[in-house]
Amino acid sequence: MVQHFLALAPTLAVIAFFLVGPSNWSRHRSSARSITCIFVGFVALRYIVWRFTETVLPYPYDGANFYWVWFVFMVEMLAFVEVVLFLILMSRYVDRSAEADRLGRTFFQREKSELPTVDIFIPTYNEPLDVLERTIVGALALDYPKEKLTVYVLDDGRREWLKAFCESRGAIHLTRSDNSHAKAGNMNNGLGASSGDFIAIFDADFVPYRNFLRRTLPFFSDETIGIVQTPQHFFNVDPVQSNLGLENIWPDEQRLFFDEIAPSRDGWDVSFCCGSCSIARRKAVEAIGGFPTESITEDLLTTLSMLNKGYKTRYLNERLSMGLAAENLTGYFVQRERWCQGGIQTLYLYNGPLRGPGLTLFQRIMFLPMSWLVQYLVRFVVLLVPIVYLWFGALPLHFTGVADYVSHQVPLLAAYFLLMLWITPTRYLPVVSSAVGTFAAFRMLPTVISSLIRPFGKPFKVTPKGSGNEVSVFDAYTFTWIAGFILVTAIGLVINIVPETARIQGAFSVVAGLWAGINIVVLVIASLICFEKPRRLFQAFKLDEPASVDGSKGRIVSLSLEKAVVAVPVETRFLSTRVRLMIDGFEPIEADLRQVTQRRGDVTRTGDKRRYYLHLHYELQGAERDKMIVKLYTGRYSRDVPDIDKVAVSVNLLLRAFGRTRTA
Repeated sequence: MVQHFLALAPTLAVIAFFLVGPSNWSRHRSSARSITCIFVGFVALRYIVWRFTETVLPYPYDGANFYWVWFVFMVEMLAFVEVVLFLILMSRYVDRSAEADRLGRTFFQREKSELPTVDIFIPTYNEPLDVLERTIVGALALDYPKEKLTVYVLDDGRREWLKAFCESRGAIHLTRSDNSHAKAGNMNNGLGASSGDFIAIFDADFVPYRNFLRRTLPFFSDETIGIVQTPQHFFNVDPVQSNLGLENIWPDEQRLFFDEIAPSRDGWDVSFCCGSCSIARRKAVEAIGGFPTESITEDLLTTLSMLNKGYKTRYLNERLSMGLAAENLTGYFVQRERWCQGGIQTLYLYNGPLRGPGLTLFQRIMFLPMSWLVQYLVRFVVLLVPIVYLWFGALPLHFTGVADYVSHQVPLLAAYFLLMLWITPTRYLPVVSSAVGTFAAFRMLPTVISSLIRPFGKPFKVTPKGSGNEVSVFDAYTFTWIAGFILVTAIGLVINIVPETARIQGAFSVVAGLWAGINIVVLVIASLICFEKPRRLFQAFKLDEPASVDGSKGRIVSLSLEKAVVAVPVETRFLSTRVRLMIDGFEPIEADLRQVTQRRGDVTRTGDKRRYYLHLHYELQGAERDKMIVKLYTGRYSRDVPDIDKVAVSVNLLLRAFGRTRTA
């Protein structure tokens, strides 16, 4: 009993630390974060020292198993290095909103004629009009003097219909004779045709909020600032949210980076440009010879090149735009494979983190693509260790006993999970987050390996988005790998439960069995992501605003460019299915009443509980459609998931496993 308590004591100490300290501290205070990260760092160091001195060095040379032990340890060392860098990074936090307020008051005191000129670049290749129109109309609606603002649509598709649309709206349609150097080359062509003091970049599917320039431009009062980056938010669900049945209760995958990691990077002055939703100083871009074309991720290389010249990147963590997340698994992997390959490419470039002039040692370390290089290898080995032991009896370490294992590894796992739950409370759940990473590993690990061997072997590939991207597919490749790992792990467990077929014995069997069970749970959740659910590409925004239908008062509860759902009292009646919808600020909208539904329990501001829901469909044209785009996409509404309902996530995952879903 005493031995068991002593084994659990370090874990209890970790839990006590978080109960006494972080749970009572603000996670946005750098001092609190530093203390917590240092504590977790010591727990990790204690573990890795134990691993090396007690479980690796004592292991005898016995052939293949000896090399297996050292291989597993070296992978753990890579993970340890990544964790240490992550702890250092997350030990700081900066919120620049107050700074934006202060700088903005001074910046916009000047006369309009003295404000700098701004060019908006919208690079596009094959996106359809239903994607592009929002971005173009939103850019033209920016709250900035029109004589100081020019919108350039950089069309590498050279489409006449897009040229006509731009001319009708007042944007400049710009093409070039070839598509050399993809997006970077397209933007460099825009540089040659424009002259604005600043260049704001929005991918074809991202709509700027009206106050984007008013919040970002003031930072350039500091002449050393070359780029201001803002987070990327989305008005649709990504395939992970959709395929797991967690559309309204689990945040999109990129929230962890943009909401938590990016502000911490900014606190260390190692923030970087993410391309879209950023604004750059033309003088700084020209100083580096234009947008770099050596990498397929020109945004990261732009930051590194500017650091070489003494220019910094700032990060303003405010929702100042909305765009399309990858709409299916094909787009999801096209996007992430490009990011991965581009990050690894920087290792080979003269202006990258290893060779770039003017970078400090800290900057070089923090710009290494460690996450891409390490995370997928680690996840693969985590799946492999129990399989190798269950099938071949090959220990991953010199096992000194369950108590020793519990005393050293369990505190580390507890410390890391508690840190993540404290520092990213609305963006992380251990099992779900692990499942998403495991799902990606089977496709991304080959990309990591190929990028290390042939970093420039794959050309730039555009992420498919929009109405031409409606086909949903079953990811048979990833599912086959996942199913194979589940099967091999499960059979290994069954074989070793039966005494006559058991291949293993000893105390590590308990650890291996628990490890294998956790892996199976994670793999099952990961497998659900492989099954694409049919989904609407352009989802409506939830809201609660007054409206009337043929003079009957109601409230809009859902609104999109093509459809409104209006709640009206149950006694409401209409003479025809062709009705007129009245919304504040709009001319009467002729709409078709195609469906009437009824739900109980909803409460409006008027207190009514029994309502009809009218599903109204319409086709807006010209100025009225543009007005609706501005209303919906330029700052008033959001599809962000502000918090995680852990119970709802668990229930939905269980339902999804049985082919059902229930979204909140």
